Amino acid sequence: MTTHVVQDTAALLGRSLRHIARSPDTIITTVVMPIAFMLLFVYVLGGAIETGTDSYVTYLLPGILLITVASGISYTAYRLFLDTTSGIFERFHAMPIARSSVLWAHVLTSLVANLISLVVVVGVALLMGFRSGAGVSGWLAVTGILALFTVALTWIAVIPGLTATSVDGASVFSYPLILLPFISSAFVPTATMPGPVRWFAEHQPVTAIVDAIRDLLTGQPVGTGIWTALAWCVGILVVAYVLADLAYRRRIA
Repeated sequence: MTTHVVQDTAALLGRSLRHIARSPDTIITTVVMPIAFMLLFVYVLGGAIETGTDSYVTYLLPGILLITVASGISYTAYRLFLDTTSGIFERFHAMPIARSSVLWAHVLTSLVANLISLVVVVGVALLMGFRSGAGVSGWLAVTGILALFTVALTWIAVIPGLTATSVDGASVFSYPLILLPFISSAFVPTATMPGPVRWFAEHQPVTAIVDAIRDLLTGQPVGTGIWTALAWCVGILVVAYVLADLAYRRRIA
C-alpha cells in the first residue's frame, strides 16, 4: 500500500513539475515581490532603521524568505482550484490511484518550487551584501526549517484550493500570511514597537521562526529558540493537515 501511494504521488508530482517547467513565470512572479521588498527596505528605508547589526540585509533576509514562501504557496491553491473545476480532479479519482497522492503531489510541487524561489532570493541577497557565518550544519538547519514551514503553509493553501468558488478566492488567503512578517521581528526589533503590537509580535509564530533562522545564518547560539520555531511549524502543519483532510473528504464525498 505504501509503495502504491509513493508511486502514484511521484507520477502526479512529475505532472505538476512539468507544468512549472513549461511556465517558469510562476517562479519569477513568486520572487519579484520579496526581492522588491528587500531592495526597498535595504536601499530606501534601511538607513533609518536601527537593528544593532552592521548589515541590514543580513538582519532582513530571514523575514524575506518567509514572505517568499507565503507568496509562493498561493499558486498551490490556484493550481488545485483549477484541477477541481476542470474535471481532472474527478478523473483522477475515477482511476485506480491512492486518493491521498492527489494532494501530496500538489504539496511536494509547492515545496520544490518554493525551494527554487528561496535559492533565487538568497542569491540576490548575496549580491546586496548578505554574508553568513553559518557552517554546513547551520545551513542544513535553515533549509529544514524553511522546508517544514513551506509544507505547513502549503497545507493551509490546500483548504481554499478545495473550497473556494473563484480563482480570486483561492489565492486571496495568502495576503494575511504575506503581511504577518511585518508585525514581527523580521524588519525591526520588537522592542521598538508599542505595547500591544509588541506583545502580538513577540507571541506570533513568524517572530520565533525568523529569530531562529537569523541566529543560524549569523552563527549565533540558538538555544531553545529553534525548538519554539519547530513547534510552531509542526503545530501549524498538524492543524492545517487535519482541516485540509476534512475539506478533501467533503469534496470527494
